[in-house]
Amino acid sequence: MKTIIHWFRRDLRVSDNVALSEAAKRAETVIPLFIFEDAFRTGPDVGAARLAFLLQSVESLRKNLAELGHTLVVRCGKSEEILPKFARQVGAQAVFANKRYEPYTQRRDERITQALLDVGVGFELFKDAVVWEENEILNLSGKPYTVFTPYSKAWKAKPIPAPKARIQNLKFKIQNFPCDPLPQSADECGHPLTQTIPAGGERAALELLRKFMAGPVYDYGTARNFPALDGGSNLSPHLRAGTIGIRTILAELKKAREKAAPAQVASCDVFLNELIWREFYAQVLHNFPHVTKGAFRPEYDALKWSDNQEHFAAWCEGRTGYPIVDAAMRCLNATGTMHNRLRMIVAMFLTKDLLIHWQWGERYFMKQLVDGDMAANNGGWQWSAGTGTDAAPYFRIFNPVSQAEKFDAGGNFVRQWIPELKDFPDDLIHQPWENPLMLSKSKYAPRVVLHEEQRGQCLAMFKAVKGS
Repeated sequence: MKTIIHWFRRDLRVSDNVALSEAAKRAETVIPLFIFEDAFRTGPDVGAARLAFLLQSVESLRKNLAELGHTLVVRCGKSEEILPKFARQVGAQAVFANKRYEPYTQRRDERITQALLDVGVGFELFKDAVVWEENEILNLSGKPYTVFTPYSKAWKAKPIPAPKARIQNLKFKIQNFPCDPLPQSADECGHPLTQTIPAGGERAALELLRKFMAGPVYDYGTARNFPALDGGSNLSPHLRAGTIGIRTILAELKKAREKAAPAQVASCDVFLNELIWREFYAQVLHNFPHVTKGAFRPEYDALKWSDNQEHFAAWCEGRTGYPIVDAAMRCLNATGTMHNRLRMIVAMFLTKDLLIHWQWGERYFMKQLVDGDMAANNGGWQWSAGTGTDAAPYFRIFNPVSQAEKFDAGGNFVRQWIPELKDFPDDLIHQPWENPLMLSKSKYAPRVVLHEEQRGQCLAMFKAVKGS
């Protein structure tokens, strides 16, 4: 083809980018385009941290393309209106983009396909964000997996494709296309940023990957559970924004695993499993789209959840009286990030101690998280609530004190985020109510509920539905 528009979406990078590579192969000229959608300003789950990270990443992409001699064209508005108009303006025969998997984006892509067809322009979508799509790994009955372990075994049995090469010789039509001004901050979009977020962009992502694979990956199996340690890869915001390719991560993981000592191989495999969980939840979202509106197991839509607004506000603000829960929520509110172990603890506390609907927490996370991803967020919340894909879910109830004593034994993480408790000794830091006088002087919040009582109520709530 003579001219192809590459529409950047959640693939804000010039390396390991499937649609961009295909466009470079098949067109005489390629026009890189980014559309700042109206939904970025007004969508129901728009979060300031995620929006700010996106803007950083687009600016990084613009600079990377400029170094290669290319200009990123920016438009603001609705993609289904902008794309046909821009395609006619530049004489493009096709628009290439990488696939999105959320139900609302797929509905939008159907509308865009028709809008482009109406002006004689093709619309091609490519697999990029995942290694295996929703119908590429099926069970022996030809149906999608609903349990992780057999899915992961089938996933690992397939060969992993190599990363796409970094674009070097992207042929670009030298023409002064006008660009719309991109917002400089989330504040300009009506979403004031109050969090200190990690750096966005492809270079930042590749540097994080390099550092992680140079050493921390070998301790990941154990270190990832301790929130006071920086034991994770910190790549999840970049995977969500597409500032790094999944094939790039897997290729570097393979190299690291080949150099690992026997005792370190297991940690590499644990990290691989976490990447597979991401794809598992993506295919669950596609194949079972009802999870966006209710429980994966529909019978659990009948659960009688609490609507206690004061309890929910205490959870959101980090003042439930349970230090590990409150420290995690304060960290989220300040940084837009939360350690994976802590996500499970706070989600289970909301649903199984406060007995509040998992969807309340799901929405709050999407507002706050810099790496908020619909599929992973929904899957994680339903797993914790006991309404999801897990085989024996509802009676798994974390004790916030024992979890804290196991994974933050010295209270380092709690003291970092709850200064009221800085003077408490290690044996009281996770249950300060054991010293009422000291607790009163600290001005730390009293417990909103008693875990030992709520556990029984939670089990009764689930049993009432299971027995009906």
